[in-house]
Amino acid sequence: MAGRRGYALLTFLSVVYLVKCADIDKMEKEGIVPDVIDKVPDQVIQVSYPSGVKVELGNELTPTQVKDEPSTLTWTADPETFYTVAMVDPDAPSRQDPKLREVLHWLVGNVPGGNIKDGEYIADYRGSGPPQGTGLHRYVFLVYQQNGKINFKETKIDSRTRTGRLNFSIKKYLLQSTVWDNPLPATFIKHSSMNTYPY
Repeated sequence: MAGRRGYALLTFLSVVYLVKCADIDKMEKEGIVPDVIDKVPDQVIQVSYPSGVKVELGNELTPTQVKDEPSTLTWTADPETFYTVAMVDPDAPSRQDPKLREVLHWLVGNVPGGNIKDGEYIADYRGSGPPQGTGLHRYVFLVYQQNGKINFKETKIDSRTRTGRLNFSIKKYLLQSTVWDNPLPATFIKHSSMNTYPY
């Protein structure tokens, strides 16, 4: 089992060093499991931003570095399969008092293969902006494999709109669709508070 997981990580990540199997368990150590998902995925999503920064399983980045939609988001995708991609913040308004859990920052469905730009944007990307004094927030990227193309009926949420983003639950959302109940790959980053727009 350990060898298989290590191979999956090495295949998935375009890095020049061997990824340790224990690295992906950071999602459990940081409470992503069970706060957002029920079990640790087998793979890690590779995410890069136009600012030049990369997501590396819990590294701390600033809201300025991640204000724009990721330039690349890569996983071991089947070109004949549709996927749903999500980014959520489970720590609103803070990790100690998550009464707004989760905040939806990005949701794209019917992504063909790994071509997210060709997917159906349900919620446009909204960069992070934790309110001052609320500490570190975890921002979680998730990819779910769909059983087929979905007829999404939700009103699209643009990048300036908060309606529909607060108290979102990716688990409950999945019950309304035909995607798998646990993400294939996932990753996350952490941001500290800054004087920017909240969430």
